Amino acid sequence: MKPYAPLCLLLLSVCTTAFAEKGALIFSDDFSSPEVGKAWKAQWPALAIVEGALNISQAKPEHSAVGLVPVGKKDVRVEFKFKLGGSTGINAVFNDRDFKEGHGGHLCRVSLSPRLIFLADDKERLSHAIEEMKKDPAKKAEVAKLVAGRSKSFPMKLDPQKWYQLVIEVSGDEISVTLDGKVVGSLKSSGIAHPMKSDFYFAVSGKDALFDDVKIWDLQ
Repeated sequence: MKPYAPLCLLLLSVCTTAFAEKGALIFSDDFSSPEVGKAWKAQWPALAIVEGALNISQAKPEHSAVGLVPVGKKDVRVEFKFKLGGSTGINAVFNDRDFKEGHGGHLCRVSLSPRLIFLADDKERLSHAIEEMKKDPAKKAEVAKLVAGRSKSFPMKLDPQKWYQLVIEVSGDEISVTLDGKVVGSLKSSGIAHPMKSDFYFAVSGKDALFDDVKIWDLQ
């Protein structure tokens, strides 16, 4: 067995390093309680626990239903299981409540729909300044130039009745996504490097999107 010892030690070192880089677990919820945990802040609800999972359904037509938890970090890894259910789409969003130059303090997001996974730098593409420019047809080309490279779309067929495991990593100016352990893609854009992600939330359009085993780690 001695010839294999250095290899084993090397593999152990790699595994240990990978685990350490994930950092501290700062939030976890497996929805085993009958009521939604106090850490969750509901906006335009309804949020409920249904058969051991978090159900988020849009209750008001003017806005998606939102379930939010605090983060308070710059670089994070988020893991969760989801089922689209009767929803038309899910947005997994990072924001900074103190950032006032864009709507809702939005910084970056991953959008999930039956045919697409979409990554975006909201800080740079949805700033108040750009939203104002969009109102002027004469500035259409200028807006297109400013938002170029601020988002990416990945065609993906998602079964609304199937559970999936998603991992989102936000590190520096890059956001990357894996689905069921397979790489979907990534986006590098300056707004993603915003120094504070105060909150993470799910925004659901439609009814009965389900979530389970939500975990958030600090990557620093």
